[in-house]
Amino acid sequence: MKTIGLIGGMSWESSKVYYEYLNILVKENLGGSHSAKIIMSSLDFAEIEKYSFEGNWEAIGKLMGEHAATLERAGADMVVLCTNTIHLVSDKITKAITVPFLHIAEATGKAIQKQGLKKITLLGTKFTMEKDFYTKILEEKYGLEVLIPDENDRAFLQDLIYNELVKGKFTVEGKDKCLQIISKLQNKGAEGVILGCTELPILIPDKELLLPSFNTTLIHSQEAINLALN
Repeated sequence: MKTIGLIGGMSWESSKVYYEYLNILVKENLGGSHSAKIIMSSLDFAEIEKYSFEGNWEAIGKLMGEHAATLERAGADMVVLCTNTIHLVSDKITKAITVPFLHIAEATGKAIQKQGLKKITLLGTKFTMEKDFYTKILEEKYGLEVLIPDENDRAFLQDLIYNELVKGKFTVEGKDKCLQIISKLQNKGAEGVILGCTELPILIPDKELLLPSFNTTLIHSQEAINLALN
């Protein structure tokens, strides 16, 4: 079994879910007392949040590259970044390491393609929804049409993620508003929804949705386990 290197802490609410998923998936595949071989390098999210709102992606990229290199030196056979938004600087990670880097949008695109969907909605931070580091992969590599919420709904999601979800606050009101946003996009033809913030699947369980949903945390974890076991 290969060792999975995790860059975590963005937020730790989702990083702990990655750890849980990875171990559950190994047990499902190997049985017995097997668990995942994991090394985690965890950041202080307040620093990342500050740089994000300042638009200082260069500083974030430098940090990600350093943590990725640390994981490789510690023995990681691959690197997984436990967040959607910070994949904006994934090029800094790939340049800093020689082991594989598993991009979350690549894994998500494969999962959507397997289900044969063509029009998908993407929920996440404003950075994930408005910049093209995520949607470009889905559109150009996987032939998907990506719908994003309107400006007011994007502002709501940004506020919800940074002021509630990353702080471990998951409310019925927040969930209901997200379901309303998804419903509006379904009316525009969305065939499925990407929960493109790693905390969103904690807020919105699959059973609450009428559309096929793509839990990026789980999909990313499955991709890592496939590589670790093969």
